[in-house]
Amino acid sequence: MTIAAGDTLPPATLTRMTAAGPEKVETQAFFAGRRVALFSVPGAFTPTCSVRHLPGFVEQADALRAKGIDEIVATAVNDVFVLDAWGKAAGAEGKVTMLADGNGEFVRALGLDFDASAFGMGRRGQRFAMVVNDGVIEHLFVEAPGEYRVSSAAHLLGAL
Repeated sequence: MTIAAGDTLPPATLTRMTAAGPEKVETQAFFAGRRVALFSVPGAFTPTCSVRHLPGFVEQADALRAKGIDEIVATAVNDVFVLDAWGKAAGAEGKVTMLADGNGEFVRALGLDFDASAFGMGRRGQRFAMVVNDGVIEHLFVEAPGEYRVSSAAHLLGAL
């Protein structure tokens, strides 16, 4: 079953890179008590994700914060080392927190995974964006396959 606006985020473990190395992040604690814009991409360093999706959130970080967003998070079914390198390459440091969903546990729990085996990518997360307010999904925008519109920073900003 796919998650919907009004639902509570399921418990899952993501990973972020710190100066001391990889650190586990539990969704229930991470999203508690604040308003977070989270977006998911099928893969770090892939064309649309690298040219449009992540850069859009980097560029709109201040505008999103001005609308009451406490933190902006990017996730993908990639390991923490790849997500960390991608964030650095995109200039996301200090603007977008990179949380790796290395085994796809989070997107599976959301019901937003898909089979990208035809592209040699295995199971991945769909392209989507959401606003999570104290652990509850306030807005959810899931792209149709091959699309990039409703999960963009501009669209999310317009919804706030």
